[in-house]
Amino acid sequence: MENKEYRTNGVNPEIEQKISGLIDSYMNSLSEGKDIDQIRMTDQPDKEKIVEVVDKLQRIIFPGFFRNKAYKYLTIRNNLSMQLEDVIYHLTRQIAIVLRYDAERDQKTDQEVEEEARELVFRFLETIPKIREYIDTDVQATLDGDPAAFNKEEVIYTYPGLYATLVYRLAHELYLLKVPLIPRIMTEYAHSRTGIDINPGATIGKYFFMDHGTGIVIGETTVIGEHVKIYQGVTLGALSTSGGRKLRNVKRHPTLEDNVTVYSGASILGGETRIGTGTVIGGNAFITRSIPAGARVTVRSQELHIKTDDEGENCTSCVAIEPDGSWF
Repeated sequence: MENKEYRTNGVNPEIEQKISGLIDSYMNSLSEGKDIDQIRMTDQPDKEKIVEVVDKLQRIIFPGFFRNKAYKYLTIRNNLSMQLEDVIYHLTRQIAIVLRYDAERDQKTDQEVEEEARELVFRFLETIPKIREYIDTDVQATLDGDPAAFNKEEVIYTYPGLYATLVYRLAHELYLLKVPLIPRIMTEYAHSRTGIDINPGATIGKYFFMDHGTGIVIGETTVIGEHVKIYQGVTLGALSTSGGRKLRNVKRHPTLEDNVTVYSGASILGGETRIGTGTVIGGNAFITRSIPAGARVTVRSQELHIKTDDEGENCTSCVAIEPDGSWF
């Protein structure tokens, strides 16, 4: 039985016609003036280059751990020099692109914008010693806070919480310099790798430790003191975002003072919410008001019911356990 002739050079005319119709409809959609219709061919930031910059900055922060293996330890200065020059070149180009998003720079020449970008890059790179100082305390806090950590090397190489904190600390300095977009690209990259979402605008003190980390959310105006420990699934968020952009530059997220511990699944919301020094927040707590220093917060209304498979609905041996806070 002969096959029906419908192919020309391996192309199915019916499918080709459908694809052509789809393209026509897409092109019509592009002509409707929507915000997403903008086509930027050469003036958009390159996410891959920004991620490469993050990787190189990690090597600069930890030169003995993530150094370029082509260089020996005795040439670490040359190694750092090459990494730094590469960061300066690529980060300057990326910042120059995003600075153009600000309408106030429309009147500036490309050279003027590039010079401004380069100045911002050098100001950012001057903060590296400070970042290294803070990260060193974060490594120590992680080692001190997790009995499962064998040594600092394990913390540096493997802990997602430390990596997310590192990227946040880098992005935060760019945020303070009012560099658009790039800080958020950096922290969202860390978010995609670790499941930890830290807005670059948050303020986080020394000795910060996120145990496990997955699902942690820290909002833009959050303020966190020193020696704070947070477990997985914690949200430090806004009480309401119904005001939309009217809430921009308003403190929407909570403040955690020094030596606060927040256990897994807790939500602490609101810009006026302050958690006092030394307070411990139990798992799954939902907090929208300030808590005084030294408090212990637990969820009392929940009960744990245990019943074996061979016991009926009306069993008398079933156990109901109410949390007593003894795990503090």
